[in-house]
Amino acid sequence: MQHHPRLVPLIVACALFMENLDSTVIATSLPAIAADIGANPLALKLAVTSYLLSLAVFIPASGWTADRFGARRVFAAAIFVFMLGSIGCAWASSLEGFVAARIVQGMGGAMMTPVGRLVLVRTIEKRDLVSAMAWVTIPALIGPVVGPPVGGFITTYASWHWIFLINIPIGMVGIILVLLYIDPVPAEHQEPFDGTGMLLAGLGVAGLAFGLSVAGLDILPWPVIVALVAGGAIAMTAYLVHAKKVPAPILDFSLLRYATFRASVVGGFLFRLGIGALPFLLPLMLQTGFGMTPFQSGLVTFAGAIGAIGMKTVAARTISHFGFKRVLVANALISAALIAAIAIFRPGMPVSVLIAILLVGGFFRALEFTAVNTIAYAEVDQRRMSRATALVSVGQQLSISAGVAVGALMVEMSLRYRGAAEFTAADFTPAFLVVAAISAASVFWFYRLPSDAGAEMSGRTAIETEPVKDAEPIAAAETSDRRLG
Repeated sequence: MQHHPRLVPLIVACALFMENLDSTVIATSLPAIAADIGANPLALKLAVTSYLLSLAVFIPASGWTADRFGARRVFAAAIFVFMLGSIGCAWASSLEGFVAARIVQGMGGAMMTPVGRLVLVRTIEKRDLVSAMAWVTIPALIGPVVGPPVGGFITTYASWHWIFLINIPIGMVGIILVLLYIDPVPAEHQEPFDGTGMLLAGLGVAGLAFGLSVAGLDILPWPVIVALVAGGAIAMTAYLVHAKKVPAPILDFSLLRYATFRASVVGGFLFRLGIGALPFLLPLMLQTGFGMTPFQSGLVTFAGAIGAIGMKTVAARTISHFGFKRVLVANALISAALIAAIAIFRPGMPVSVLIAILLVGGFFRALEFTAVNTIAYAEVDQRRMSRATALVSVGQQLSISAGVAVGALMVEMSLRYRGAAEFTAADFTPAFLVVAAISAASVFWFYRLPSDAGAEMSGRTAIETEPVKDAEPIAAAETSDRRLG
């Protein structure tokens, strides 16, 4: 099926790294960009949120688009659209032009992640998927961490334009590799396009993700944020009603009846919500509470990325040895404890201690993400893979937005409780404890998995059973301690 199976995860990972880096690299460069194009730095935060909004609107359509035009072609086109948006950002001379270019980038990014995953699950055998998914997990963890220091470095020592222009050679190489080394895997069949569903799902995801994202950025008044989130919730409810009436819904929530998919999406949502707050909370705490420069804080937070890279070498063996269920349950608790440990960070603590905690935390978080991302596809047949990748991506986008909102809200409440005007490191303590508790709550979903969940993927001796969804009541009764899928 695939002539170059080892190259596929690497090609997908490089494209996703470009997208994950770009969504955060802009943060430290906003003042320089604002000064150059004559915009207010606060108004320029629209560039951050317009990208997120575009991402949220177009993700639901990714599965249908890949089925209609072929996953390889759509993946290459997504990289190309992302490059066009990058060129537009670098050339922009006004706020309007810059925001428009970010929206184009978001359109490319919205297709890149779910369709990249789709390419992976359609070309890699299930037994090899854990190793492949480990590659794809790393960019999602490293991108947000290295983005701010890279942005700061480029803006300080070169020009902010290079933040976007650097995507061009990466993208060109990516497109060539996609066309050379990824086989065109045609869809088995093409479903009719659900236009009403696309509209409702796009409005729902956009309202929820955008509303939650801006809640932490102090851009819009609270009544507007509440209206956005409420509007998103109403649109999503209307979508759920609509989806039951159509043969091929754009977001297929019926997939949640699979125990492994449900654990990945719902348990993964809670786990990511806690983790999603980290790239927002940690640099803010190190800069405002510890007095570090953006570059210094970036070097400290990079420890987590090193830990994530270290995980790549042991993920498949660990999951093969312990099984999905045990890894997911134990890892969620360990990861949550290591997030809670950040709550005790104080100025004056040895930097080596901070780095050690972040390094170990990065390792366990990456292992959990790899397991969560892989188990989603344990029971999904090839025909519905495109819908599965779209729904997984929507869940991830919403959880990260919610994580930032929860983290920002906790810090704000802590500041108001003290009646202070300036942040101190202590103001971040409640935020880290709360997001750690939310991440730990994912255990309840992982623990309910059958003990042999994902056996075909983990490489453990697969027990000949009925499909997991049918075996669920038996497994629950046995409360087996073996595996997560």
